[in-house]
Amino acid sequence: MTRVAGPWIDAPETQAVCAMLEEAGHEAYLVGGCVRNALLNEPVGDVDITTDAHPERVIALAEAAGLKPVPTGIDHGTVTVIANGTPFEVTTFRKDVETDGRHAVVSFAEDITSDARRRDFTVNALYARRDGTVLDPLGGMADITDRRIRFIDDAELRIREDYLRILRFFRFYAWYGDPEGGLDRDGLAACADLADGIDGLSRERIGAEMRKLLAAPDPAPAVAAMRQAGALSHVLPGSTDAALSLLIHLEIASGVDPDPIRRLACLGGESVDTALRLSRAEARDFARIRAGALGSATAGELGYRLGPDRGRDALLLRAALMEQGVRDSELADITRGARAVLPVSATDFMPDLSGPELGAKLKDLETAWIASDFTLDRDTLLQEG
Repeated sequence: MTRVAGPWIDAPETQAVCAMLEEAGHEAYLVGGCVRNALLNEPVGDVDITTDAHPERVIALAEAAGLKPVPTGIDHGTVTVIANGTPFEVTTFRKDVETDGRHAVVSFAEDITSDARRRDFTVNALYARRDGTVLDPLGGMADITDRRIRFIDDAELRIREDYLRILRFFRFYAWYGDPEGGLDRDGLAACADLADGIDGLSRERIGAEMRKLLAAPDPAPAVAAMRQAGALSHVLPGSTDAALSLLIHLEIASGVDPDPIRRLACLGGESVDTALRLSRAEARDFARIRAGALGSATAGELGYRLGPDRGRDALLLRAALMEQGVRDSELADITRGARAVLPVSATDFMPDLSGPELGAKLKDLETAWIASDFTLDRDTLLQEG
C-alpha cells in the first residue's frame, strides 16, 4: 500500500481540517498537487481537500470547530477553511454536467471516482487519507512512476471541456514529465487537433499558464512540442523557440535561476504584452531584454543601462541568438557596469546650459564615458564639456 508523508500532511492544521470532517461522519481526502508532488519528491505547496460534505455543512462544521470558513467558491462547492492562519480549499466531490470549452457547470458527486473523472490528468487524480494512504481510482500511480502526463479517459473529451488543458498538458510535461520518454502520443495528437480552441480562451488564463510553463527548469522540449502541435502559434503568433534550448544551457552554465520573462524574450512574437496580458513591469522588462540582446551595447553598457539582472539576461539572450557562449569576464562587466555612476551631473553645467541643450551635452558626455569603459573621470569630462 502506497503512502505519502511529510510535514505538510502531519501539520496540526491539515490534521485538524480532516478530523473536523471525519469525526462528523464525512469522508476527507487530500487531493491533487499535494499528493502528486509528494509522490514525485517535489516540493508541496497548497494542500487541497475534497469531501462528500456539501459546502453549507463544511461551513457549519468549521465554525463549530473554531476554524474560519470563507465561501470563496461556494457555487462550485469550494469553501476555504483557515486553520491557525493556514488556508485549505475544501471542495465537495463534483462531476461536470455541462462544459463549453472554458467554463463548466458542475453538480455534486457521491464518491471519489466520479470526482476523479472530472479532473484533467491521471497524476492529478490521486487522493490520500490523512494517515497518508494513497487512493488511486484511475491508475495514476503507474503514470507517476513513469512520469507520464496522460489525460483521463479520452484526451479529446477532456480538452473540449476546457481548452486551457492544452497548455496545462505542455506545462505539466515541462515540470513533471520524463524528457526521455516524450509526451503521451494520444494527448499530443488531441492537442494538435484542437489547438484552434486556444483562441477562445482569455488572455489572462493563457498568460498565467505560459508563465508557469516557462518557469520550469527546462521548458524547451515542451515548448518545441507546442510548436510542432501548432499550439505555440495560437499563444504567441510570430514567435520562435529556435534559441530557447541554448539559452537554458547558458543559464545553467552561468548559475542563473529560471525566469519566465527572460525566456519569453527569447521566444519573441507579435504584441506579446497583449497576447499574455503582461503587467507593465513585465512588458518593460521584456522589451528591455529584447532590445539589449538585439543591440550592440557592450556587456558593461548593458549592466549600466539595464541593471545587473536584466543586463545579464540580455547578454545571455544575445549569446543564445548568436549561438555563442558567455565568458566570465562578460558577466563581471555586467556587474561592473551596473555599479558605475556617471561622474558629472546637470548642476555641473548650469546655469550656462539648460533645457534640450543641457540634455544633449549630458548625453554626449555619457556616451564618451561609456565608450571609455567608464574610465573617464569627472575632471576630464568637465574639460570636454
